[in-house]
Amino acid sequence: MELLPVTLCAGAAAAILTIWMMARTGKLRNQSKILHGDGGNPALIRRMRAQLNFVESAPFILLLIAVIELSGKGGQWLAYVAALYILGRVAHALGMDAEEVSKLRMAGVMITMLTLLGLAIVAVLIAAKIM
Repeated sequence: MELLPVTLCAGAAAAILTIWMMARTGKLRNQSKILHGDGGNPALIRRMRAQLNFVESAPFILLLIAVIELSGKGGQWLAYVAALYILGRVAHALGMDAEEVSKLRMAGVMITMLTLLGLAIVAVLIAAKIM
């Protein structure tokens, strides 16, 4: 039985990242005395969007990592890609704190998009028996 070590580590890192983003959002909610919604608070809106943006992409990334690993075509490169994705999402979350477009946010966006595209291409190549 395959243990899928890259998927397990990436999933664990994603869970920890989710908790960190929840805590950051919760802390700002407490400071702003906003129990529900965003209260029109721009900083809270940015934190909520950073968290939701992560939740929107993480399942696809983790699924692609898992199926690539299950195919036997994973390996060290896949672990590096997973780690880069997590670091990109941290950069994005921190970059979203800025009122203006930040380099961290843009780096996080680019890393996420390229990771998603790259893993999708690899999955198609595996399915087509090209890889």
